[in-house]
Amino acid sequence: MNIIDGGVTSPKGFKASGNAVGIKNGVKDLALIASDVPAVCAGAFTTNVVKATSVLRNIEIVKNKKNKINGIAVNSGNANACTGELGVLGNQQMAEEFAKLLNVPADTVLTASTGVIGATFPIDTIKKGINDTFPMMGYERKDGHVAAEAIMTTDTYSKEVAVEIEIGGKKVTIGGMAKGSGMIHPNMATMLGFITTDVNISQELLEKALMVTIPKTFNMVSVDGDTSTNDTVVVLANGMAENTLIDTENDDYNTFAEALYYINERLAKELVRDGEGATKFIEINVDGAKTEADAKTMAKSVVTSSLVKAAMFGEDANWGRVLCAMGYSGVQFDTSKVDIVYRSNKGNIDLMTQGTPIVFDEDKAKEILKEKEISVDIKIGEGTEKATAWGCDLSYDYVKINGDYRS
Repeated sequence: MNIIDGGVTSPKGFKASGNAVGIKNGVKDLALIASDVPAVCAGAFTTNVVKATSVLRNIEIVKNKKNKINGIAVNSGNANACTGELGVLGNQQMAEEFAKLLNVPADTVLTASTGVIGATFPIDTIKKGINDTFPMMGYERKDGHVAAEAIMTTDTYSKEVAVEIEIGGKKVTIGGMAKGSGMIHPNMATMLGFITTDVNISQELLEKALMVTIPKTFNMVSVDGDTSTNDTVVVLANGMAENTLIDTENDDYNTFAEALYYINERLAKELVRDGEGATKFIEINVDGAKTEADAKTMAKSVVTSSLVKAAMFGEDANWGRVLCAMGYSGVQFDTSKVDIVYRSNKGNIDLMTQGTPIVFDEDKAKEILKEKEISVDIKIGEGTEKATAWGCDLSYDYVKINGDYRS
């Protein structure tokens, strides 16, 4: 696998652009992505009972496995969630406007929105913006980059990644972009993720490859414990790499699935690194669980703990908060078998071994926790399964950002 500088326009046949159309004040707020040929599609969406209109429509389109997708229109600054019939109509018109310019049926165009919940959806502004942005669409690296910028809300930088792999003697490219900074919590995050690839693959195996990766990537991150109404991850595969169709779980499928996993893990980690007000990237590694589900549950419990996150912000090696979060996770374990280690580029420090607290050097612990990236390694001695979760600290700035989010 070759990691390249790229995004959604890196695979063959995909074009994109982004533009400031007036949803937000003077900031890019509309992105368009299109494939030259219809693409098979797979998607994953929020588990929140309250779903944005774009999510509800996308679920129905993706559920129809015969549908191929020609494009995606995305706006930021307005979530179009809880907006009633006018929001539903506006979402449909958004798809129809882009479809008209692509000269394709409206049900081959997906939509996505992110921003304030409950605000009136500015469909006239968006329709004009789609018409203004469409002529700007291109296949260059810069075109994908401005699209990635246009889906940002409180993000401080765009998230993009691309890789090249070889399948059946053909070069296959996968590119992706995502947004998300706050309202991020396991079971999807408050995030939008769009992945394009020129691989030739069946819809069934594209869906399987995505659904295998989601639980171990996007579902293992947390910024603040809130699950959004708009979470969407969509993968489009247009087949233009011209590799032999992947329709069985063979070596070609495994090569593609591993690359897709890398794309999703990389984007998921970037969401956490750019968490609202975040100063630390935290990795929680749980090893020795009876089942993978137990390991994931415990890792999530620790990474979502507000007390753990606050201690990380304060650079305080308060390991008791980690053990406490393990305890209320619902997973049964013997505390007398627990090891806890904090680790960063400055070294590592044992805090508990076989259930016994270690008298540690507070100055060394402080030095380790001053780093931007910190790992918490937990062993529980109940089995052989493991899992990793990613999160960030909880800072003063998180409250400032979300205290006046609508303004």
